[in-house]
Amino acid sequence: MLRCSREIFFIGALASVSGVAALAQSVISAHSGVLHYSEGAVFVGGQQVDNSKFGVFPDIKENGHLRTEQGRAEVLLTPGVFLRVGESSDIRMITNRLIDTRVEIVSGSAMVESDDPLKDNAVTIVYKDFTVSLKKHGIYGFETDPPQLKVYSGEAEVESGGNRVTVREGKLLPFTAAMAIEKFDSKEGDSLYVWSKRRSSYVSVANLSAAKQVSDNSSTWNSASWYFNPYYGMYTYIPMRGTYINPFGYGFYSPYTVYSAYSPRYYGGGYNNNSSGSSGFGNNLPLTSTGRSAAVSVAATPSVSNSVSSGSVSRAGGGSGGSGHAGGSGH
Repeated sequence: MLRCSREIFFIGALASVSGVAALAQSVISAHSGVLHYSEGAVFVGGQQVDNSKFGVFPDIKENGHLRTEQGRAEVLLTPGVFLRVGESSDIRMITNRLIDTRVEIVSGSAMVESDDPLKDNAVTIVYKDFTVSLKKHGIYGFETDPPQLKVYSGEAEVESGGNRVTVREGKLLPFTAAMAIEKFDSKEGDSLYVWSKRRSSYVSVANLSAAKQVSDNSSTWNSASWYFNPYYGMYTYIPMRGTYINPFGYGFYSPYTVYSAYSPRYYGGGYNNNSSGSSGFGNNLPLTSTGRSAAVSVAATPSVSNSVSSGSVSRAGGGSGGSGHAGGSGH
């Protein structure tokens, strides 16, 4: 169940213990498949993940499986792309190369948040004879009972048996031979959607101090990448430049724009009252409807992510209610 989200700040402070940053930094290299966060019963390669190990991020090898029982998991794919796995699910990491990341949904449910898909990277999701290529930033839901793809936002290309269709925002594609696209209410999210949005808000909060740290250290930042935030004990995403609003509506600053978050009403020679949550880079600071930056608003009000309408969702707080593994609090 969801605990007070202020635990994030307390738990994150523990990351200052010597050696945690170096340990976590070592796991991110030129491949996908790092288990960033888990809660409840989660297994990698047949071994149950120890959720109590802080700053330890198991790696899902090529052809390796991640399986959940009463638990959920967040996996880092290419920079800016997250795979979140629901309860009672099984996924297989077919290939983990950044130029060709392929993940099979064996059973259960999964969701991909594609914040900033890089041009030279590719993410493909496989279900039996169907291959789904994610073409744009967006939110994509996958289920096997019944087998289907839901595009909450973005655009995906699906191929099977020599047939190819494009599935756009607000559309659903059953994984059947007919490949007939249907409509669905993209404003109604299930429990995995709600949990994914909450996780996205935490990653956004971690970005704020991480981008500031890079900027303060006068480090050269010339590519979009994952970055370990030792204060939160988790990875976050830092864009190459500008300020980016992800599909859930949360902000990600580059080291070149992060200081605008500390004076959010004025930046770049003018006011910006953008509250639409649209995606994209720009020189103006995207603001929420309160006139505050998206990341600052989340940090000041951690429960903001719980405002998502989830219908009859009863377990939005996560898997089994057990402790979470690495990657921030998540409760």
